[in-house]
Amino acid sequence: MKITAVSVWTVVVPTIPGRVHSPEYAEKTGWDEVPKHIIRVDTDTEYAGIGETGRGLPIEQVREGARLLIGRDPEEITPQDIFGRRAERAADDLTVGTGPAYDAYEMAVLDLVGRVRRLPVHTLLGGAVRDRVRADYWMGHQTPEDGAKAVERGLRLGFTGVKIKCRLEEPMYERLKAMRDVAGPEFKVTVDPNERFYTAAQAIELAGRLETLGNVEVFEDPIPKTDIAGYEEIHRAIPFPLAMHLGNGEGVVRALQADGGRGVVDCVNLGGSMFGFQRNAAVAAAAGLPCWHGSGNDLGISDTSFVHAAAAAPNCTMASDFVGGWTREDDLIAEPITFVDGHVPTPMKPGLGCDLDYDALQRYTQQHEELN
Repeated sequence: MKITAVSVWTVVVPTIPGRVHSPEYAEKTGWDEVPKHIIRVDTDTEYAGIGETGRGLPIEQVREGARLLIGRDPEEITPQDIFGRRAERAADDLTVGTGPAYDAYEMAVLDLVGRVRRLPVHTLLGGAVRDRVRADYWMGHQTPEDGAKAVERGLRLGFTGVKIKCRLEEPMYERLKAMRDVAGPEFKVTVDPNERFYTAAQAIELAGRLETLGNVEVFEDPIPKTDIAGYEEIHRAIPFPLAMHLGNGEGVVRALQADGGRGVVDCVNLGGSMFGFQRNAAVAAAAGLPCWHGSGNDLGISDTSFVHAAAAAPNCTMASDFVGGWTREDDLIAEPITFVDGHVPTPMKPGLGCDLDYDALQRYTQQHEELN
């Protein structure tokens, strides 16, 4: 079997009006106007694999990745280092899992190999350790009134918690109180200001006010991650878990080494490619830290790959972010991800277990090209 071509669709899929931010805070989402690329890796057989890039990735990287894979036998590719060539690897080279449009091509290659071998992708990652993965509802910057309506929607969909984007200038107490009034204190809130609580003193003061509500799950990235001294202060003071969104194992190690080795996080939001997530999660697991899988408000292929990665990581026990299915107009896959009682069933079909919806893909495609 040989990889013969890569089909690329450059797409823009808008968010559903009002689903992300209240108009009082943002008239337009903005990031949903940034293109993504959907790829299909074709072979000289009936088998193919699909993948999805992050927002704003240059098309040149997609083209370069195709050049590195076309002509290769997918079953001879190293799954955790798809662009690597074992015969050319230096003896002291510790690097794996890097290259142009890597995450998307990793999805596509693992999807392809899984389909050929009749195995779900999580089996290639080491095997799912659970048959369902925790997931929370999600919302952007919303007024207390809109946030309450969003929680009502989340409850109707069976969710038991929510992640919110926010900033210090917003009415945080009123917002979380409105959510508690709708769903009770057992409906937990992950509070993620993307570092916009600004200082340790401001974050600690806000945490003290929110503690009385009883519905905060975790504070994520309250202040800039470069302010380690500030994280040390927050970690000692606030009454609920503190987390960072970290993209690699090195970041987890730095967070654990802070404060004289006592660490400044109780849990971590992790990303990376599918194998990259396994490596990052393993670093956190070695320190006894639970984690969850983050996202970038993606489409269905990426979200499905996140479910596989989360299912294979033993310490991915916190609610992950698989949110594109209700924030965007379409997820571009034939069958949407299902959510049951705040969980996603672990996919068991071969490969990623999802297929492109070509009718929807055509509606949102801005450019299409064949690379061979």
